[in-house]
Amino acid sequence: MDVIREFDPWDGELCTCPDKYSLNPYTGCDHRCIYCYATYIPNFFQPRRKKELVKRVKKDLEKIPHGSLISISNSSDPYLKMDKKYEDTRQCLKVLIDKGVKILMVTKGVHIKRDIDLLKKADVAVTVSLCTLKKDLKKKLEPNAPSPEKRLETVEFLVEENIPVGVRFDPIFPGSTENEIPEMVEKISETGVEHVISSTFKPRRDIWKNLGLAFPDLAEDLEELYFKKGEKIDNSYYLPREKRASILKKVARECEKHGIFFSTCREGLPELTTSDSCDGSHLIGQ
Repeated sequence: MDVIREFDPWDGELCTCPDKYSLNPYTGCDHRCIYCYATYIPNFFQPRRKKELVKRVKKDLEKIPHGSLISISNSSDPYLKMDKKYEDTRQCLKVLIDKGVKILMVTKGVHIKRDIDLLKKADVAVTVSLCTLKKDLKKKLEPNAPSPEKRLETVEFLVEENIPVGVRFDPIFPGSTENEIPEMVEKISETGVEHVISSTFKPRRDIWKNLGLAFPDLAEDLEELYFKKGEKIDNSYYLPREKRASILKKVARECEKHGIFFSTCREGLPELTTSDSCDGSHLIGQ
């Protein structure tokens, strides 16, 4: 396999995702999210195209069973600004639809609306990521990503076009975006989505450095919680189990209040999940 690969998040012991493949149409991402876990990729914030991408995708698809699930994307957003010009994601969608695979789109990008004609033909579900509604926080957390307002508008557009959609409220920062939980879930519910996925902030040491530069006071407040009271799992630092359970129970309660199914991502808290999949793939075909 070349550009399509088996999804395996570092052989993570807490991953509950169904068997699926992963395709990243681009290498790197220019959203510059300070919490991004994919910055181990060299020059990650300088996205670039993949040579002969469509040809390589077609070759990989010959090795994949009909009806397989492919997630786009897991380490780079498929709807980067450069995709408006090159349309590599659109070309990949055409090939995947012809192959008859199931497609799970994961994005912060808002020009996914351009591809509504293809999405209507595809066996697809979309999950749109949000981590804050506050403009000042967004500027520091996700400097180049589309605004929360535009992402919510995109979600609403997709729902109105009968595309199955979920929202990733992810990551949640204790003592910060944790305080947005009621408002966030209410805003999400107003779009008409049926599924919310959430997880807490899980830094590596390099990501922690980025947090400290952007939010020195918050990093100081959280350092003991993560590195003394928390635990290291799969090369990431986790909040103590009881703390992350407390945060995610708040999300679960708000989702229940608004009639939205809920799941967690790599938290070791399966009892909180009320949906048929953790990643939103169960929405495909609905």
